[in-house]
Amino acid sequence: MNQLLLAAVMFLGLLMIPFGLPGTWIIAAAALGYQILVLFGLAVVGEVLEFTLSAKYTRKYGGSRRASWGAIIGGTVGAFVGVPVPLVGPVIGAFAGAFVGAFLGEYSRGGEGGTATRVATGALVGRAVAAAMKVAIGVGMAAIALFAAIV
Repeated sequence: MNQLLLAAVMFLGLLMIPFGLPGTWIIAAAALGYQILVLFGLAVVGEVLEFTLSAKYTRKYGGSRRASWGAIIGGTVGAFVGVPVPLVGPVIGAFAGAFVGAFLGEYSRGGEGGTATRVATGALVGRAVAAAMKVAIGVGMAAIALFAAIV
C-alpha cells in the first residue's frame, strides 16, 4: 500500500513537469519523505509500545489503573534518574522505576504487599518485553537505513 502511494505521488510529479510545475521536486521529496516517514513511524511505534506494554502487563498481573499509571510514570522518572550512570543507568532506572511505580500505585490503593509485588513484577515483565520489542524495531530501522544507503 505504501509503495502504491509513493508510486502515485511520483506519477503525479511526472505529470506536473510538462506544465512547468515543480514535479521533479515533488518526486525528490516523495522519495526522501517516504523513507523518513517509515523510520519516523517505526520510532513512534517503539515509543508507544514502551509506554503501553508496561501498563498492559501491570493490568494482566491483576493491577489497578493506578498501578498502570504508576508503572508508566515510574519508568519514565526512573530512566531520567538513571541518566548520570553511563550506559546502563537509564535502563536500570526505567526497570526499577516501573517496578516501584506499580508497587506504590497498587499498595496505595489498599492492596496487600504480596499483591502489590505481583503487580509490580508484571510491570517489570512488561518493561522487559517493551525493551526487547524496541530493540527489534531499532534493528529493523537500522536495516532499512543501511539498505537505503547501499542501494
